[in-house]
Amino acid sequence: MSEPQVVTRDVWRRARLELLAREKEATRMLAEVGAARQALPMVEVDKEYLLEGPDGRVRLLDLFEGRGQLIVYHFMFDPAWDAGCEFCSYLVDNLGDRSHLHARNTTVALVSRAPISKIEAFRSRMGWAVPWYSAYDSDFNYDFHVTQDEEITPVEYDYRDKGALLQDGEMWLARGEQAGLSVFVRRADSVHHTYSAYGAGTDLLLGTDNYLALTPQGRPLPGEKGKWLRHHDRYEP
Repeated sequence: MSEPQVVTRDVWRRARLELLAREKEATRMLAEVGAARQALPMVEVDKEYLLEGPDGRVRLLDLFEGRGQLIVYHFMFDPAWDAGCEFCSYLVDNLGDRSHLHARNTTVALVSRAPISKIEAFRSRMGWAVPWYSAYDSDFNYDFHVTQDEEITPVEYDYRDKGALLQDGEMWLARGEQAGLSVFVRRADSVHHTYSAYGAGTDLLLGTDNYLALTPQGRPLPGEKGKWLRHHDRYEP
């Protein structure tokens, strides 16, 4: 990327005002999309999912911790891996203090297919307090299309089937662990699914990228993160 041009203050101000008009239009469009997201219908979750937490088995309902809304981040952590996905770790590092979410009746939790012993070891290494559960013996990851295994369920990722993924040249998304998030609401003792997003659809949660977007260097382009992204304890000092 080339360096910004050096200009006078008046030239800069005119360019900034032009950009401001575009920023306001983008903000308006994002608000419209947000309103449409809130207006999505919901589907009752009629399957009983049992997950493993540090204190034993829990139901999906238990992940709410008594609150009315639940955001599950499907953290990529295959049972054979010794550490969680670097990109997913980057996203969790951006989570921040969860008390603000709790004040808005919302719980965030992570779910992975790795066994709880590996999850707890990695969470301790990363210094995270966010609740994290294992779906190792559950259909949860398969049903929400973040673990791809044709022997268990037909391939689907980001609302595309295997044929569409092949046509788009993204066959790597048709196998193994994938990233995503799902949103649920609680009505008494019933759980309803309201929203799921996958891949780049989770970028909204990347606060660090939004900071970088304000700079001349900009936020990382698709495919660039793999060149520099590390677990936060693996960067050179």
